[in-house]
Amino acid sequence: MIDTGILRRLGETLDSRRDADPDSSYVAGLFARGEDVILRKVLEEATECLLASKQGDKLNVVREVADLWFHSMVLLSWHQLKPDDVLAELRRREGISGIDEKASRS
Repeated sequence: MIDTGILRRLGETLDSRRDADPDSSYVAGLFARGEDVILRKVLEEATECLLASKQGDKLNVVREVADLWFHSMVLLSWHQLKPDDVLAELRRREGISGIDEKASRS
């Protein structure tokens, strides 16, 4: 069983940094610098995931995916969304073919 509690706790921590002093917190600094900076971090981490995968370094893949998830969660918090919103969407998609799910979006 996956411990989704870690995602919820991390989401709460990120939310608590929204109005914190940017000099006191990396996340507060991201929030203070705005959405474009957060989006660039998500893109940077996604690129690093791709590079780690191409290098075949499994430990680095795990670390880069953790960074990508973290910065994606910062983006969720920016939009005042919670990890549970993403988990609910994954639950909704469970058991549905990818082809059918994608077709349902049109």
